Amino acid sequence: MTRNTWIIFTAVVVLLLGGLVFLSNKDKVDVGSINGSKVQTGNEASGGIDDHVFGNKDSKVTLVEYGDFQCPGCKSAAEPISQVKKKYEEQLGFIFRNFPLTNIHPNAKVAAASAEVAGLEGKYWEMHDLLYASQDEWSAASGADRTDLFAGYAQQIGIDKNTFTTALEEKNEAITKKISYDQALGRKVGVSGTPSFFLNGKEIDDVFKDGKLVPQGTEGAANVWTDADAFETLILLPAFKEAGIDVSKVE
Repeated sequence: MTRNTWIIFTAVVVLLLGGLVFLSNKDKVDVGSINGSKVQTGNEASGGIDDHVFGNKDSKVTLVEYGDFQCPGCKSAAEPISQVKKKYEEQLGFIFRNFPLTNIHPNAKVAAASAEVAGLEGKYWEMHDLLYASQDEWSAASGADRTDLFAGYAQQIGIDKNTFTTALEEKNEAITKKISYDQALGRKVGVSGTPSFFLNGKEIDDVFKDGKLVPQGTEGAANVWTDADAFETLILLPAFKEAGIDVSKVE
């Protein structure tokens, strides 16, 4: 290879690599300056869609979950977390963000989109709960069957089927942005699996046994989010106390 040929070859390689880098980065969401422990309002990057917050969005105690609607672990966490978020609705802000693991859960992103469409109709939490309750029914569905199931769920919670399917199509770009934005926030804080919980920005990855937090790997231990009482006692109550929030009268 002559010197001139080598120079041309090198230039072509550099251009190709630059193009690949550009293509791989053009759809990435820049959340470098975003504080993911705070409630996010809709912006261009999120398709104009706000965070979904259950409870007190202005609370000093905020619990964020990065979840996948097709994830069995997320389903097992849904009921315990539902119990504590409802009990402390006035004291706690609970945020659910999409983190579909599409490489192992092919219907997760469609389910997330369905929840977002329901959110546009003011029915986000109803669809969120129904998707987890019905996970075994839709997780293996595909094509038209999957669409019919999700449209049927929308109807169950008071959304017209045609309105739902039309919104799913017409709002696709905004919803896709919202899901990508949530995922970017999750990746920023190191999320790689679901469910992942963060309380006031600190990841909750501890496990419990015998009424106390113990190191992961301890024999007989389980994730703290699988038990509502343990999550309340070991995670939430200390956080409320630290924040100066009186929960003594909560029943």
